[in-house]
This record gives sequence, C-alpha cells and structure tokens, in this order.
Amino acid sequence: MKVPGALSRPSLARRLVLLALGWSLAALVIAAVVLALLFRQAALQRVDQTLGELIDNLLSNSTVERGQIFAPALTDERALRAFSGRYWTIATPTPDGKVRPIVRSYSLFDSLLPAPPDLVARFKARPGQPVAYDTVGPLGEPLRARAVYAELEGTAVIFLAAEERSTIDRAVRNFVVWTAGAFALLGAGLIAAIVIQVRVGLRPVFALQREVAAVRRGKIERLRDTYPTEITPLAEELNALLAHNQETVERQRTHVGNLAHALKTPISVMLTEAAQRPGPLAEVVSRQAETMRGQVDHHLRRARAAARTQGMGERTSVQEVLDELARTLERIFQDKGVEIDWDAADDLYFQGERQDLLEIVGNPMENACKWGKSRVRVRAEEKGEARLVLSIEDDGPGLPPEGRDEVLRRGARLDETAPGSGLGLSIVDELARAYGGDVKLSDSALGGLRMVIDLPRAEA
Repeated sequence: MKVPGALSRPSLARRLVLLALGWSLAALVIAAVVLALLFRQAALQRVDQTLGELIDNLLSNSTVERGQIFAPALTDERALRAFSGRYWTIATPTPDGKVRPIVRSYSLFDSLLPAPPDLVARFKARPGQPVAYDTVGPLGEPLRARAVYAELEGTAVIFLAAEERSTIDRAVRNFVVWTAGAFALLGAGLIAAIVIQVRVGLRPVFALQREVAAVRRGKIERLRDTYPTEITPLAEELNALLAHNQETVERQRTHVGNLAHALKTPISVMLTEAAQRPGPLAEVVSRQAETMRGQVDHHLRRARAAARTQGMGERTSVQEVLDELARTLERIFQDKGVEIDWDAADDLYFQGERQDLLEIVGNPMENACKWGKSRVRVRAEEKGEARLVLSIEDDGPGLPPEGRDEVLRRGARLDETAPGSGLGLSIVDELARAYGGDVKLSDSALGGLRMVIDLPRAEA
C-alpha cells in the first residue's frame, strides 16, 4: 500500500529524531537493567555478609567432645523463634556426598534446612570457599543460604545459615518500579530535548526552504539571509543558478527580438512593394505576406512566453491589469456604450510578466466588447493554493458548441467578414498553456460566450 503525501517521502528531521531516540532509549533501558541488577547484587551481598557473620560465630564457638559436636548458645532472638525467617544448621558430610544435620536452630522447629545435592562436590571443587545458594524455607518462603566447610579437631563440619529473602525481593521490585518511572521521565525529557535540538539545528534549512519559495513566488530575487558554514555553499550555488537562469532568459529574449526584427523587415518590404505594383500577383503577395506576419507574431509571442516561464520572481497585480484594460476598452467602444463590470481582489497576483497577462486577458475582453451588446463581466478568483481563474463573459450572440474549439485554433475565424487575423484567441490559448494553464469556453449567464482561463498565482 502506497502512503500518500509527505509521509511517503524521507524526512531528514524524522531520521535524526529516530536515530537519536533509538540510541537514547537503548542506553536508558540498558542503564535501568544494569542498575536493577547491581541493586539486587548489593542486597544479596549484604545478606550474604550477615549470614557469613552468623556462620563465623557458629564456627568459632562450636566444640567437639569425644567426636560429638556441640553448638554455642547464641543470643540471636530470630534464631530462637520458630519459623522466624532466620535459620542455621550444623551438619557433617556423609560418605555418599550428602549432608547429615547434627544441630539446628530452634527457628527450624521440626524442619530441615535444605542443602544442594552437590554441596559437598562444590566444596571439593573450590576448597576454602563458601557456597551461596537460593532455597525454600519451612513455610515455603524463599531463602538466601550460605554454607561453609570446616574441620574441627579433625572432624569435617558443614555450617549452613539462611535468611528469608522476601524483603530483598520486595526492595528490588520497588527499586525497579521507581527506577523505571524515573527513567521514563528522563526518556520523555530526552525525547523533547532531541526534538527541540533537531528543530533548532535544522532551522537554517527550513529558512533556506522558505527563502527559495519566496524567490519562486516573486517576493525576492535572490537569497539574502546569512546561513551557517555548512549551508552557505548551497545558498551561493542557488544564487549562482538563479543568476545563470536569468541570464539565459534574457539571452533568449534578445534572440527572439533579433529574430522579430530580422523577419518583420523583409515582410514589410514585400508588402510595400506589392502595394506599389498593383495586380493579381501583388494581391497574392500581399495576402501571403500578411499571413506570414501573423504567423511570425504568433510564434514570437509563444517563444517569448516560453522564455518568460523559465524565469523566477515575476508577478503581476491582476487588479491593476483589469482596471487598465477596462478603462482603455470602454473608451475604444464608447460608441456602443459598452460597460465592463470587473472584480478582482487587491492581493491577487499572476505569476508571470505584465505584458503576458495584458495579452492573455486583453484579447478575450476586446472580443467580448466587439461581439457583446453592451455588457461585459470579468471576474478573477483564487483557485487552490497556487492557481487563479479569470472568467470573461458578454451578452452577445455567443458561439455554438461545435465552433468553440475551432476559434482556439491558429488563424481560425468563424466570421470572415470581421476584421482581424484570427490569431487573438489562439495566442491566448498558447500563452495560457505556456504557463501551465488552459482556456475553456461555455455559455454565459448573460446570454453570450463565457471564457475561463486558468493561470498560475503568485502569493501576495
């Protein structure tokens, strides 16, 4: 399934945030686990130390008389209370590697302190080293136990001591919960800090994006802000590209102007000579020369429009152009009493040159004044984020649907008796297409023809 829009595109900010979050969260999790393990180990070491002290007291105060082991009279109250959670046992190893209890604390009552089945083997593997292990007490409670092997007057003796570890496990759980909460808060703070850091770090990139957009929309001609060292070369290259593009456009315009001058002069000479030598041949030459002039004008306008659309930073107020055209055309057609009703927002701008907009709107408005009875209505409105729509209507006879496409073709004239070359509306269509727009014809609510022109819009 394809994700539409911005989500389907890679994002530098999202990539930086995710990478930083990945290693930060991994570090937090590892740190939390390590701290929990260290806390548990420290707690167990404290218990092992307590048990070691108990075993040392047993070992130092126990005696052997005629082969019988006697335990000391310890004053540990917990060891004197039944099932108190602290237990000890004095035992001896059996020939088969088992442990046989000899003396036990009162706290064990009638129970035994479990010993690992391989306890004797572990002592032999590591002589002189105590053995710590986990086991279960008389009431099924978890115990932490410690065992030490010693010899008293030639007799092998094993001292075992144990203490309930529920308190330790509960302390470890509480530590884990509080540590997890603290690390969660720290993680949330890190996430916020990372997002802010990325946004602040990429702010020059966003500023560059906004400035390039301002150039494209015609608000400025060059990048002017000061950028960090890493972005300055990019900004300089963009300015160089803009300068090169503008130079290319100007060169194209110069070539177009030179071509216009080179072609129009011979055509004017041909028309002048034909007018001075009337006759059938002169009429043919004059007619064809006029056609050539119209074709040259058409293609030169199209070439100029294509060159202009390659430029950046051009924008024209639609309101000013409509006001100028309305005043001019009302004076020209004042004998017909034509009234032009036009409306455009003062912040509506065409992304292109003024001369092109004059030609795109002027030809349809002139046709509307020519063919309309007395009313012409022009409206300019926004269309989406980057387009505008111009509609020109009149109250004339209109056009049948089958003739609407015909009038947009180059040189087409539905009324051969009317003056003109038939290039006006085709030039409008060509210019609109050069700017990525189009022209549509339909019936007008005034009774005549309605022309809708789609063009690019520049931001105010």
